[in-house]
Amino acid sequence: MKKREDLRNIAIIAHVDHGKTTLVDELLKQSGTFRSNEQVNERAMDSNDIERERGITILAKNTAIQYEGKRINIMDTPGHADFGGEVERIMKMVDGVLLVVDAYEGCMPQTRFVLKKALEQNLTPIVVVNKIDRDFARPNEVVDEVIDLFIELGANEDQLEFPVVFASAINGTASLDSDPSKQEENMKSLYETIIEHIPAPIDNSEEPLQFQVTLLDYNDYVGRIGIGRIFRGTMKVGQQVALMKLDGSVKQFRITKMFGFIGLKRIEIEEAKAGDLVAVSGMEDINVGETVCPSEHQEALPILRIDEPTLQMTFVVNNSPFAGREGKYITSRKIEERLLQELQTDVSLRVENTDSPDVWIVSGRGELHLSILIENMRREGYELQVSKPEVIIREVDGVKCEPVEHVQIDVPEEYTGSIMESMGARKGEMKDMVNNGNGQVRLTFMVPARGLIGYTTEFLTLTRGYGIINHTFDSYQPVHQGQVGGRRQGVLVSMETGKATTYGIMGLEDRGVIFVEPGTEVYDGMIVGEHNRENDLSVNVVRMKQQTNIRSATKDQTSTIKKPRIMTLEESLEYLNDDEYCEVTPKSIRLRKKILDKNERERMAKKKKFAEQEN
Repeated sequence: MKKREDLRNIAIIAHVDHGKTTLVDELLKQSGTFRSNEQVNERAMDSNDIERERGITILAKNTAIQYEGKRINIMDTPGHADFGGEVERIMKMVDGVLLVVDAYEGCMPQTRFVLKKALEQNLTPIVVVNKIDRDFARPNEVVDEVIDLFIELGANEDQLEFPVVFASAINGTASLDSDPSKQEENMKSLYETIIEHIPAPIDNSEEPLQFQVTLLDYNDYVGRIGIGRIFRGTMKVGQQVALMKLDGSVKQFRITKMFGFIGLKRIEIEEAKAGDLVAVSGMEDINVGETVCPSEHQEALPILRIDEPTLQMTFVVNNSPFAGREGKYITSRKIEERLLQELQTDVSLRVENTDSPDVWIVSGRGELHLSILIENMRREGYELQVSKPEVIIREVDGVKCEPVEHVQIDVPEEYTGSIMESMGARKGEMKDMVNNGNGQVRLTFMVPARGLIGYTTEFLTLTRGYGIINHTFDSYQPVHQGQVGGRRQGVLVSMETGKATTYGIMGLEDRGVIFVEPGTEVYDGMIVGEHNRENDLSVNVVRMKQQTNIRSATKDQTSTIKKPRIMTLEESLEYLNDDEYCEVTPKSIRLRKKILDKNERERMAKKKKFAEQEN
């Protein structure tokens, strides 16, 4: 069989923060893909603002480097389980993977998740032990851990014979020796290993065309762009082809533009053949998993499986007293247009209409997935309200089932007791406990996904910020009975509209934790703090001090107030209860009760209590 020896297709997979994107940066720089005077950003592959701020990869990206006359196509994949749908599809586009593992942390839940996907596709692995220069690096033990993981995931003998490269991506060095002092000054050993071990694509460009779409992009000028791999044949601009739709129908269209990748740029190309990764435009309603082939030789490739959503939220048009003050787009038409636009590129997202034109149910792969959508909308000038995230219950063989997560926790020894107790309260089942000997303990649990909603804040408090928690979706299991997780504390609700005052806040400090600073505008029904007790309390934070003409003996003492707890978007979403909304605008994040009027709220609470007693 003829092979394209000048080409290699690989994906880089790893747990969050093990250095994938930094490694790609170095491979790009050292291959001479950039001109010497070209300005290249750190983590060049993370292109949008949120990716840069948080240091995470959200969207899979592709790039290509030239090395000694050979072209290496690299797919940088996300490490978070919320974007696992992307990882699974990318595995179809490549012939091998670089599994990047931290020389200190070793195998983590996401390492397991992404490796499992790669082995299922029979891809050739290369293991890169990164951050070899870290203190307490333990490269040889980590390689043993990786071998154990391969065996556990059922790797075949060929896959177990993987080469190992030891690297420090941040320093741009690599070597085949685990001794940090023997690092070579460049990444040459990694390039050589890729060329030598990753199989070259088969050259069957004489046969009829088959191209499958694995990722979507959208551009205002050319519309939808399908990115994928040519599995067979040759593709040319202007060619008349058939698009085999997921529902079995066939659409005819002409390829108007085709792009190849080099470095971080897309370049227009006229022709591509088997093994190439390309982006194609000209099809308005192309979707992930669909096959492009010649009109006279219609043969579809197997459909790609897309991860189903596990979490849903209600998006509502902002109707608070402050609606429309800070946002540019506030109408239901604008919000609906934006959600539908997101569906053009995000295949794991679902948007359903409800009886009300101002309310949508949006489902995604997890809290991070949905909160990034909300954060993007907020930055673009949208104003909206969202409800508490809820897990999606499914029926499996007539039994109601809920998503269960595989949770791995690394904590200092003294916190293990409180973690086990808090996990128990959330119906967590402990699977494993390993003491690493350096004061760190690794705990593994199976926990219902709804038990993890809102757990991060509690977890960081319990471990004084020293704990690390990672979780990935495991399976759907029968619904656990009883209360699972949830917030125990009540809240302090403002009963006046106006500006919060120092005097008003000081009078409430012993009642709980305050969320607002003096001068913050508040409205009747807005949540301004957390109550010490389990019930909600209506309070007045806008109260002014009575002015009198009597001088006080202690007048000159200045009063100080405690620092308020200011919550991020994710913390706010996790904090919500069923009867609350999070109001999101470009400038503010406010928590509020769904029913703003105090008397109306109390009436509804009584009704609900009465209904529960009846049942």
